[in-house]
Amino acid sequence: MSTVVLLAEDFEGAKRWYTELLGFPPYFDRPWYAEFRVGDHQQELGVLNAAFAGQLGGVPATDRPGGVVLYWHVDDLDAALARAVELGATVFQPAREFGEGFTGASVVDPFGNLLGLMRNAHYLQVLAAGCG
Repeated sequence: MSTVVLLAEDFEGAKRWYTELLGFPPYFDRPWYAEFRVGDHQQELGVLNAAFAGQLGGVPATDRPGGVVLYWHVDDLDAALARAVELGATVFQPAREFGEGFTGASVVDPFGNLLGLMRNAHYLQVLAAGCG
């Protein structure tokens, strides 16, 4: 994964929400698109202003979450899930074990996007080995 792009009709609200959730502002911020660098490998989390979606390759928002769930590794799943809910996300799939060492959950952000959170044993092994 290098970049994931979320769509937001309330673009300014989405930028504020993700700034609050992540604890830092986007490094790239334009009227049509904002991008945050996240995690140990500084992957890119983009927010696309829905008003520009047709011009920039996005798809229109729907009344329900859809698409692929991209799971971000978190060190403390319960704390990350609680923080997202505290900031207005709703639980889509509650915390559950996918297998030994893999526990995840997903939420719908206030803008209708799915956001996966996971404590991932494989990710930790790759990180410890210095790969990536």
